[in-house]
This record gives sequence, C-alpha cells and structure tokens, in this order.
Amino acid sequence: MTDKNVRWGILGTGGIASTFASDLPLVPGAELAAVGSRTGAAATAFAERHGFARAHGSWAELAADPGVDVIYVATPHAFHLDAALACLAGGKAVLCEKPMTLDHASSARLVREAGSRGLFLMEAMWMRCNPAVRRIVELVDEGAIGEVTAVHADFGLQGPFEATHRLRDPALGGGALLDLGVYPLNLAHLILGSPATVHSWARLTAEGVDDNTGMLLGYDSGAVAALTCSLVGETRNAASITGTLGRIDLPQGFFVPRSFLLHRAGAEPEEITYPFEGSGYQYEAAEVQRCLAEGLLESPLMPHRTTLEIMTLMDTIRAQLGVVYPVTG
Repeated sequence: MTDKNVRWGILGTGGIASTFASDLPLVPGAELAAVGSRTGAAATAFAERHGFARAHGSWAELAADPGVDVIYVATPHAFHLDAALACLAGGKAVLCEKPMTLDHASSARLVREAGSRGLFLMEAMWMRCNPAVRRIVELVDEGAIGEVTAVHADFGLQGPFEATHRLRDPALGGGALLDLGVYPLNLAHLILGSPATVHSWARLTAEGVDDNTGMLLGYDSGAVAALTCSLVGETRNAASITGTLGRIDLPQGFFVPRSFLLHRAGAEPEEITYPFEGSGYQYEAAEVQRCLAEGLLESPLMPHRTTLEIMTLMDTIRAQLGVVYPVTG
C-alpha cells in the first residue's frame, strides 16, 4: 500500500462515525471509499454528506467490497465483536472503536481471528495517537518529572440520562466505565502499566449499570492512580501525572489535548502546545495507514497486548461493581 491510497470504509453512521469521516481528508493518502449501515437509506445519506464513493445497506456488503482496504468499526460497542468479525471474514484490516468489545474473552477472540487471517487489527484509542500525549510519554521516559508516583484523571458527563438511553442499557454495554472510564484507565496504563491491585466502587442505576464510579489502582513501584468516571455530572475532565521531580497537567479534554503544562521542581511551568485542525481522529487513521504501509499486523502505539490488559482490568472492575452484561454473563 505504499504506492497507492488507503481505501477506507466506515461501518456505522452515528456521531463518532461522522466525526471520523470529517477528519479522514486531513490524512494524506486516505480515500473515502465506502460506508456500510444496516439500512441503505442511512448509508446513502452518510455517503452523500461526507463524500464517500459507495454506500452499502449491510455490514456484509461493506466487508465484501473489493474497493476497501480497511474498515473503521463505529457501532455502539455491544456490536463491535460481530461487526469486526464480519470485516475480518471479508479480508479487511480493522480499526475498531474502543472499547474493543464488552469483555476480555471477546477481544481475545478478535485478536486470534485477525492473527489467523494475517490481518491488521487495532483498537481505536485515539488518545494514544495524539501528538501531545505521545510527547508526554517521551518526557516521562526521559525522566523529566522523575519517578512517577501518581496519576489522577476524571471523565464525567452532565446527566441525567433517560432510562431508555444506550448509556443505561446493559444489553448495549451501558454505564460510565466502558464509555468514559476507559480513558482514565488508558492514561494510567500508558504511564504505569498494569496495576498490582484494583479497588473500585460505583453507584448503580436501576438497570444495573454504573453511573458514578471511582477506581484506585496500586502498583508495585509504590505509585497510585486515582480515577473517576460519571454519568451524573460534568467533572473537570482533566488529568495530572505526578513524579518525584515535577508534574504534567493535562487540561480539560485530557483525552484529546492540544497542549499541556510541564512543571519541574524549581522552575516556572512550561506550556507545550500541539495545535491541529479537525477533531483529532486523523492521528489514529494516519497510524493505521503507517502500519499498513509497513506490513504490520498491530500498532506499537496500541498493541493487542495493551487492549487485552485493559479489557482484563475493566472485567475486574465490573466484577467488583457488580455490573453484568447479558451477552457476557
């Protein structure tokens, strides 16, 4: 794929699919090839709105389209497994919206399926591809703030949400954890890796999903991560990484930062900026295209191991909270 455009398909026509489609033209070599939905009308309207060449009225038709190289799965996460399996069966590389699936077992199944077919698979955790976040990782690795002792992050939306909303539906993987908590957890994992201990608590809705959740992670190094996610109030949606020699503060919208503050002991804070056009989804699309050009089956920015470790962590937290999804038990 080094000498031709990468032909993108999008499976799903909701809000996140629309935002991703709007960012794709910012990626050199990205071709808007096709969109697939469960109805032809929705697919046609989406294709016309965003300039895709073809519209398909089923997932299977999109997966079988010979003019598509990679498919971005943008359905609600309860449908990720079936959608991604259909795309892999069609011989397509897959960028699957996060969380990859509802549990570790299903995500591991996707990883095995992609591996057996020799196809690229990546969870679409766009935060890890963001230029500012990548620079933060470099600074931490370089020892700019010393040994990391703590990560704090929160992500909350202003509720309340109606009982019929997907965020409150167990069958759709509802709750704060999978939709919002996945971001603080990814940040903590990015900086500190997998924890040695996990303690969590949440208030559950009448439907049995978490709507106000706290997570405390402990690490063998002595570091801690204090994380929250909520469907009942808009929190700061910010984060900080503290070390023995300084601190890094990520502003509101920490999961798609354009800047951050570097505090070093005894020095004035330094603001480091990475302004960009679009919404920030272009960076994960560019990473997919880079991996395809190099013949990689997974991205070093979001490897399969990381996806599975975080899915295991969320399974552990869900068990502690008492949240059960019908399709996973």
